[in-house]
Amino acid sequence: MLWSDPENEPPEDMRDAQAMVRRMTLVVVLAMAVVVYVLGVGH
Repeated sequence: MLWSDPENEPPEDMRDAQAMVRRMTLVVVLAMAVVVYVLGVGH
């Protein structure tokens, strides 16, 4: 399977991994926002 083939989508495990990375990125961004808010209010 070539990545240049437009009719082929990535394997299911690759799509699952990409979805997990997107969820983890969202969690990390939200956690950082909470930490910044807490530090900002605390000082």
